[in-house]
Amino acid sequence: MTTIPALPDFYNDLDLSYTKAWDLIEPGASKRSSPAHTPVVGSVDAAGIPQLRVMVLREADRNTRRLRFHTDSRSAKIEDFAKDDRVSILMYDAAEKLQLRLFGTASVQTEGAAVDAAWASSTTFARRCYMAEKAPGIVSDLPTSGLPAWIEGRQPLEEQLGEARANFAILWCDVTEMEWLYLANAGHRRARWTWDGSLQSWSGRWLVP
Repeated sequence: MTTIPALPDFYNDLDLSYTKAWDLIEPGASKRSSPAHTPVVGSVDAAGIPQLRVMVLREADRNTRRLRFHTDSRSAKIEDFAKDDRVSILMYDAAEKLQLRLFGTASVQTEGAAVDAAWASSTTFARRCYMAEKAPGIVSDLPTSGLPAWIEGRQPLEEQLGEARANFAILWCDVTEMEWLYLANAGHRRARWTWDGSLQSWSGRWLVP
């Protein structure tokens, strides 16, 4: 006879499940080994076609419901979110058997103290990608990193990154809905939480998996 593992405390508890969800999300901003460190972020382009890409989570705060990502200000996703600010984010923790789908609105910030701080806190090597001479996604006749030839394979000095700052932007995602799926031999659990702006609180419901 197969033995079913003991069920976690959050299995039949909406409040504990909500806490567990954010306990998965928040470490993704600081731990590279976290399954939430590189979620899939979705937008909708001008033709109405969903666009997905993996991005690095830089900041996550359950109190503000806000996530931060870094991006090139010339990338296609910037135009996507300018026309349709809806955003979706997918995370999956294989060890915990947890899938999280987040929904909300996105905004892009290119100037201000938060952007300056994010730029300054990144390593020069991480900032090197913003030295690309052309926008991401531009057609090229040859395989290319987009970087100037003189910086290929090298870590730039601080003074060499001046012009690259103009290509750097923050993508803020304000979460207004979360849906989770917990996989269990005893029976899966699925739930959804929706943010009520008028009450400044979350309301949760169980869903059929």
